Amino acid sequence: QVQLVESGGGSVQAGGSLRLSCAASGDTYRVTFIGWFRQAPGKEREGVASIATSGGSTYYSDSVKGRSTISQDNAKTTWYLQMNSLKPEDTAMYYCAAGSQWVGSRLAQFKSYDYRYWGQGTQVTVSS
Repeated sequence: QVQLVESGGGSVQAGGSLRLSCAASGDTYRVTFIGWFRQAPGKEREGVASIATSGGSTYYSDSVKGRSTISQDNAKTTWYLQMNSLKPEDTAMYYCAAGSQWVGSRLAQFKSYDYRYWGQGTQVTVSS
């Protein structure tokens, strides 16, 4: 099993920045890729960034591309989502998720069903 804990959320004004963290524990060797998802009230969950733990390939949704960076530490037990130039529409609960079965190019499609392990989420609120 893999446990994921997100942190780093908060309230910021538009144009500000936040760095979200996702700390993994347990059988971290199972993690082959990480994704960040978000869900705003009344909206569907949306994948915004993903990273392959081996090789470090990264993918972004159009909604955050150019404003966000996903990264990992050398131990590959903590992942980050740096978000800059935040907008009110970025307001949501942000979740990190981990997958253990390699999905290849589908990693860029942010399919929720590819992710076996999920964190509890961290709230991001951006005010105008």
